[in-house]
Amino acid sequence: MKAFLEYLLSQIVDHKDKVKVEERRFGENVNQYLISTDPSDVGKVIGKGGNIIQAIRNIAKILAIKEGKQIRIEIE
Repeated sequence: MKAFLEYLLSQIVDHKDKVKVEERRFGENVNQYLISTDPSDVGKVIGKGGNIIQAIRNIAKILAIKEGKQIRIEIE
């Protein structure tokens, strides 16, 4: 999931080398992903009205459900 998020975010932002996704585990089935990017790219990741980040969360949630996991995605 971490590699998927890094790839997806690198396609959106201008500074691909500054995309970082940190994974934290809470138990066996709960993961949290913290996204950090260049400050100039944060708006691109969030999108107008939060549409982009919500779409990313929805896609990741579908993949997590298939694996029997729960996830949370946050932007630092």
